Amino acid sequence: MADQNPQQNIKVSFAPDANQAGAYSNAVSVHVNMNEVVLDFGYALPNTNPAEIQIVDRINLNHRTAESFLSVLQNAMLDFRNKMKEQQAKQAIQPTPPAQ
Repeated sequence: MADQNPQQNIKVSFAPDANQAGAYSNAVSVHVNMNEVVLDFGYALPNTNPAEIQIVDRINLNHRTAESFLSVLQNAMLDFRNKMKEQQAKQAIQPTPPAQ
């Protein structure tokens, strides 16, 4: 995500103790201070009173990496939305077969 030479090869791998399967999150909290941006990803537990969110992962970013992450995430979401719109448009154009 950092500014890289576009020709440079980068190897990406999981840390030895990282959860390679990933973690599900349906809630996020963002904390910004002078030194870093902290993202707490959580899972909102259903049917709890009072409502309860369990933190499943915390990510600490410096400001530069957080800005880069924001841009990458925004572009990925826009690409996804555009692909969905294209698919919906194609489905709307396809004629439905006549009923028999």
